[in-house]
Amino acid sequence: MWLKPEEILLKNALKLWVAEKGNEYFVLQRRRGYGEGGGGLTGLLVGTLDTMMDSTSKVAPFRILHQTPDSQIYWSIACGGTKEEINQHWEWLEKNIMRTLSVFDSSDDITSFVQGKIRGLIAEEGKVSGVQEDDPEKFREALLRFEKWFDLPQKEKLVTYYSCSYWRGRVPCQGWLYLSTNFLSFYSYLLGSEVKLVVSWNEIWRLEKTSNVILTESIHVLANGEDHYFSMFLHLSETFLIMEQLADYSIKRLFDKETFQEEPSLSDPLQITKRGLETNARNEQFRAFFRLPKEENLLEVYESFLWVPFSHFNTLGKICLSESYLCFASQDGSQCHVIIPMREVIGVEKPDRSSRALTVCVRGKRALRFSEVRDFERLSNAIRRRCGMTASPQHSDNPEEVAMMVGQKESSKTVSNEALMTVFHPQDAENLDPKMLKEKMKEQSWDIHFSEYGRGTSMFCTKKTRDLIVRGVPEALRGELWMLFSGAVNDMAVNPGYYSEIVDKSLGTSTLATDEIERDLHRSLPEHPAFQSDTGISALRRVLTAYAYRNPKIGYCQAMNILTSVLLLYAKEEEAFWLLVAVCERMLPDYFNRRIIGALVDQAVFEELIRMHLTQLTEHMTDLTFFSSVSLSWFLTLFISVLPIESAVNVVDCFFYDGIKAILQLGLAVLDYNMEGLISSHDDAEAVTILSKFFDNVTNKDSPLPQTVQQNSVGNNDKSSSLSKVDISDLIKEAYEKYGDMKSEEVERMRKRNKLYVIQTLEDTTKQNVLRVVSQEVKFSAPQLDNLYAFPVLLHHDPSLAYLEQYQLGFHQFRVLFSLLEPWSLCSGNDALFLWAFRLLDENQDGLVNFKEFCCQNVLYSYCMTSFDLYECTLHYVVSDLPEDGVIRKSPERGKGKVDLQAYLKQWQDEILKKEESIKDLPRINQAQFIQFSKTLYNLFHGDPEEESLYRAVARVTSLLLRMEEVGRRLQEPTSPTQAAPEGALLNREACSTPEESSDTPCATITLEAGSIPQEVEWSFAFEQILASLLNEPVLVRFFERPVDIQARLDHAKGAQLKAKTNK
Repeated sequence: MWLKPEEILLKNALKLWVAEKGNEYFVLQRRRGYGEGGGGLTGLLVGTLDTMMDSTSKVAPFRILHQTPDSQIYWSIACGGTKEEINQHWEWLEKNIMRTLSVFDSSDDITSFVQGKIRGLIAEEGKVSGVQEDDPEKFREALLRFEKWFDLPQKEKLVTYYSCSYWRGRVPCQGWLYLSTNFLSFYSYLLGSEVKLVVSWNEIWRLEKTSNVILTESIHVLANGEDHYFSMFLHLSETFLIMEQLADYSIKRLFDKETFQEEPSLSDPLQITKRGLETNARNEQFRAFFRLPKEENLLEVYESFLWVPFSHFNTLGKICLSESYLCFASQDGSQCHVIIPMREVIGVEKPDRSSRALTVCVRGKRALRFSEVRDFERLSNAIRRRCGMTASPQHSDNPEEVAMMVGQKESSKTVSNEALMTVFHPQDAENLDPKMLKEKMKEQSWDIHFSEYGRGTSMFCTKKTRDLIVRGVPEALRGELWMLFSGAVNDMAVNPGYYSEIVDKSLGTSTLATDEIERDLHRSLPEHPAFQSDTGISALRRVLTAYAYRNPKIGYCQAMNILTSVLLLYAKEEEAFWLLVAVCERMLPDYFNRRIIGALVDQAVFEELIRMHLTQLTEHMTDLTFFSSVSLSWFLTLFISVLPIESAVNVVDCFFYDGIKAILQLGLAVLDYNMEGLISSHDDAEAVTILSKFFDNVTNKDSPLPQTVQQNSVGNNDKSSSLSKVDISDLIKEAYEKYGDMKSEEVERMRKRNKLYVIQTLEDTTKQNVLRVVSQEVKFSAPQLDNLYAFPVLLHHDPSLAYLEQYQLGFHQFRVLFSLLEPWSLCSGNDALFLWAFRLLDENQDGLVNFKEFCCQNVLYSYCMTSFDLYECTLHYVVSDLPEDGVIRKSPERGKGKVDLQAYLKQWQDEILKKEESIKDLPRINQAQFIQFSKTLYNLFHGDPEEESLYRAVARVTSLLLRMEEVGRRLQEPTSPTQAAPEGALLNREACSTPEESSDTPCATITLEAGSIPQEVEWSFAFEQILASLLNEPVLVRFFERPVDIQARLDHAKGAQLKAKTNK
């Protein structure tokens, strides 16, 4: 590898380097301890030193230096890991540089020329390799070490590397941690002891930062049941962030292909860089904090002061600028934050140079003043430029109208423009009921808040906002504030008319999702009058069907109907749709799918929080899985399914403001409130009863809903009525007081940490189910099945399918794995064999082979002549059914009215196990199939030591079979004149007897062609005839009954498959 020329004092390195060769301008040196005489103490010390140093010029065992006769200064220009590599560089210098140097008169000119030439070579290499790191020289050196030490696929992309210690027991090994797109790798060499570790990101169960008495702070990796600890990082947080991103990248690639493919920076492994991963992490954090659409990316960050009018002082924070939003968050993140859509900005006043300030004017006669902005002119220009790009679809001087109507177009006639609560429970302004008076007081509090903090999308969110949320949102404002805090108002604003359009497209469609929706429509809040009428049911149907149409990956999942019902009570139909989008795609990711991974992850987080905050409960109940089963409905429905409706909406208020953190806090408060009862319970059933009674007695004393609705929603019974009532506002207030110090950022980190464990647990469960089912039908042992299942070539993965169908092989992947595992896969002309085997194993003809179907090919490992003969004959039954172009396509109608080949294969397997011989029902093999069968036999013997004997044996078998068929036909037709076999119908014996004298292709010895046989002459063979003829040749029997070491094939296949693997 060429190196950027660096000055070296040779006298300081004489003890470590030995000159191998040299000339007037260059010297090639070898590191002491390498090559000849490289053992002993010198080798150990130098090897240890090389591992500790951060320079390949010191690590690499060979290097080339540039020198001039009249100078004592040397320049390092190349290094190499092997003698062959460094010799190539030396030969290139002699061939391309040495002759040119003689024309220079000055030593300085010679050195300048050599340095320029080397830098040019490095630049050319950089263009080819695509290295774009901050320090290309050091990265290239690290890349050399990475490729030298680890035998990984050629296309494996090194992302970054760090110096650290890896703990083996209580002994730290200082070395280098390499993070690539698919692997975590570590290398250390200390005093002759080499430590090498390679872990696939797919194998990691836990990834977390830990600390203990010995290790102040370290990174813990759990993979394949083994714990690995890495410490002594200079930048531990940065290292952990990159590792977290790469692990998440691996999960997305495997389990969420659609999302993965939508991110070009992730879908192409060669484009993944350290800088790109850090940027992706910042973007995710930015979008999560401000509840922005997934299209938004953080472009610029400015530190500044914001004038807060309600507090009359400047608060320090950061301005975050994206394509369509200007956001500000105070330094601690919780005191104050504001989101300003660019569509709401009407102008930017001329910046004040003295205070480096600028004022942003927004609709509603409001202005925000930012001061002490370092690059205020650049920020001002960026805002002006984006304001022109994102003009608001509608304009209104009334901030309330702006907040609720922006982005809406004329709705479809079928879409309801009123919240169901206003239709079925309109408020009476003259009602002086105490609850209504309290409701009016809440509205007045919010009006005061709006006057001070603003209203609509650019409202300031502060601690006072959260306090008002905790006390309960007024019924009249609930829909507006849900839209605002969830970010759904922005989604609706930038997609005017979208909902009406997909409603028109989706209505009338018939899918599995729409069938499930129809089944659940009348189960959604059935006691509420709104859903006892066609108005509510129709609105619910439209919203759910439209979302299933928008997001077919999710479609419809149970619990979506309950959540959507509550949204429709307080929000207009289109708003309810966008609220559902915000919940499913942003606030509760991966909740509403077949495996509810998101809910399981949050339950794991919940268990972790229980251990942290409710130690008394964990001491009594060591197994916390009970709480996972009980709390699943809490998370999926946001407590709507367990709480009375008038209480549940208060929980939804907090959820839209604080996200999943609010649900976790409330869950802890519920368990804490029932601590004594849960500790004294004798079994799970009693604990469930305690929690159910508690939820039945949660009330909302301030709710203005009619009493009839409250009674129907609560569903109290006589036993629970005797228990004390708990007000929902008090319960939520207690949750915030006890557990409100929990930060959303910490919750997100816990989510990421537990996501790995949850997914790996699900995968392990799937694996055990698959192996249990498959092991009953194949002859592989349990360890062999386990190794086969772990092959990384199984890339067609769809977790939404049944577990037997989740991992599948396309034909290309099947061909690779078949060639690695099958005993006769190295035969010549095996492409046709691969194709026939694939068609035979693909039972449902969908163009994919699942794990069970692939394992059924274990007939080739039976070490039995009969097994192979039957397998080959069965393969050739499908020859006449292949498409001319050989391309496999999905064809559900294929095979109707034809022989069920899979049934015959299964029949044969059963017969082998039962030692029975009842296979006379197999169809006869016709002439075209027999010709191809003979060719396949010849191809199998290519390269075998007994190749010639095997060729002759097959020639005798085919000749014998043809004669037997001719005799049989004569016996069946005694009245017909004796006829000789048609010309060309018999095998050319002379050609078969001397295959080495014929064509290079073994199958050329067969002169039998289907077209040479007259159409009126049809001949075929029974399976028993073929088997008997083959068993009559000892050399063939020995070949096919030769033992095969299955485990050795699997081990060899693993190594070969890893080396040949290419990243998709």
